[in-house]
Amino acid sequence: MSEHRHAVVTAVAGQSFEQAILPHLEAAYRLARWHTRNPHDADDVVQEASLRALRYFGTFTGGNARAWFLRIVRNACIDWRGQRGRAAIDPFDEQEHSGELPARNPETSLLAADVAQSITRAMRQLPDRLRQVLILRELQGLSYRELADAINVPPGTVMSRLSRARQAFRAALDVQE
Repeated sequence: MSEHRHAVVTAVAGQSFEQAILPHLEAAYRLARWHTRNPHDADDVVQEASLRALRYFGTFTGGNARAWFLRIVRNACIDWRGQRGRAAIDPFDEQEHSGELPARNPETSLLAADVAQSITRAMRQLPDRLRQVLILRELQGLSYRELADAINVPPGTVMSRLSRARQAFRAALDVQE
């Protein structure tokens, strides 16, 4: 590793790359998994995003490393989708990715599967920009400030976009009933 690269990796904003970025790999994977709907593609996207983050870590001026890194992951997902096209995406299986043990009661399992399918269908109906804010806020747990940093918009825009996303999501769910 060159001396310049080593200096960038170890001393940006008082944190090393490892200190600033590595704690957020799980959140990055969850975001990529949601976008790609495939664990192998999510791994590839996170790897690409991590390389980009390392390459541009010198531009990180401090602040919220999680939001900065998730913005890179989001952009890598957009690039991935552009390369692969929407037709290549498998349907998202909410049960497979929930991390929960399956319910023992068959009726409960059937109802949970039905709810998961309804949520997945409603999410698919949303435009990308609305779906992204819901994913980052509701699934990734980003604050409004982190969300604003991640999608590179003012906090007021985040609040209004999130409000529109929730309304559109509710409307999409209502149409299914």
